[in-house]
Amino acid sequence: MRGPEAIINLSHLKTNYDTVKNHLNGKRIMAVVKANGYGHGSIPCSIALENHGCDFFGVFSIEEGIELRNAGLKSDILVFSALDPTTINDAVKNNLILNISDKSHLDTLIIFYKRKSKVPRIHIKVDTGMTRLGLEIDEFKEVLQLLIENPEIKCEGIYSHFATADEGDLSYAFEQEKKFKFILNLADQLDYQVNDIHFSNSGAALNIDQSYCNITRVGMLLYGALPSNEIQTSLFVQPVMNFVAPIVSIRSVAKNTYVSYGGVYKTNSKTNIAVIQCGFADGLPRSWFKNGYIYYNGKQYRIAGRICMDQFMVDFGDDIPKIDDKVLMIGKDGNNEIRFETIANSIQTTPYVLSTAIGGRTQRIYHG
Repeated sequence: MRGPEAIINLSHLKTNYDTVKNHLNGKRIMAVVKANGYGHGSIPCSIALENHGCDFFGVFSIEEGIELRNAGLKSDILVFSALDPTTINDAVKNNLILNISDKSHLDTLIIFYKRKSKVPRIHIKVDTGMTRLGLEIDEFKEVLQLLIENPEIKCEGIYSHFATADEGDLSYAFEQEKKFKFILNLADQLDYQVNDIHFSNSGAALNIDQSYCNITRVGMLLYGALPSNEIQTSLFVQPVMNFVAPIVSIRSVAKNTYVSYGGVYKTNSKTNIAVIQCGFADGLPRSWFKNGYIYYNGKQYRIAGRICMDQFMVDFGDDIPKIDDKVLMIGKDGNNEIRFETIANSIQTTPYVLSTAIGGRTQRIYHG
């Protein structure tokens, strides 16, 4: 079936990994591959990165972690979601690291150990200001005491998550950092040692010193996009995905012809309107029609009217494209580029929302 394609350049992914690692002076990177590798395909991307030297991966769910294990991944895998008691056995079996973000999670593991004489690997997450998952700061000391009393459960890492590290004003991020350092100091006072300390996401990796951490979590930067337009950096990452789709129809229409739903686009003159087989069900955002464009044969053409569920239209003017030729919707072709950041800034969303939405009937093709 004709339809959209996400062409994934694994060479660019590995180059971005090297670029970020060099920026971090060789610090260990946890490659975040949750949500199907931010829409890029978690298994091929993880295998490529592991073969390139990455030895730590972050996923959201137990199922995502098991999927990577079944694909042959040997590296450490941290599961970010709240602990689910029904999946502890699977975590042990697949050597997955679980997230302890509530005292009740630790209580559950103590009971599990007493019954099974085995226990999963764990990291403790502390809430320093995201108000999402994580131990309260005043709860952390109690949890550490409980770990000391139950040495069969060994915590390997302590981490938290920035809420505003990709914004221009970093004052709140620095407040979070103070709380995190307080937590680490508490652990030192109790002489509780962990192997892994991590706080940074892609935003913090670019603009907040993390010398006291030995791991940096990196997601969007690996896939070739900056987390937000408020980050000022000279670091260059290459887009990993080219999102393309075929031309399936072309017709000549008269001046003042309305195109697509709502009649919001009207031709200014006689022109050629092409139908592209990709829609918002495949991940092209519907609201991009207002300022949206594509590239074809090195030229830019405007999206004509609202993007439909399965298709959208493009105004080619006097040019006549060929049926089955592909247009570039996101990515880079020679000197022509449409970045996730460009669309995100135009429609007031984020590169994360855009990349993870690419799916539907989209076929992923890998090279490099």
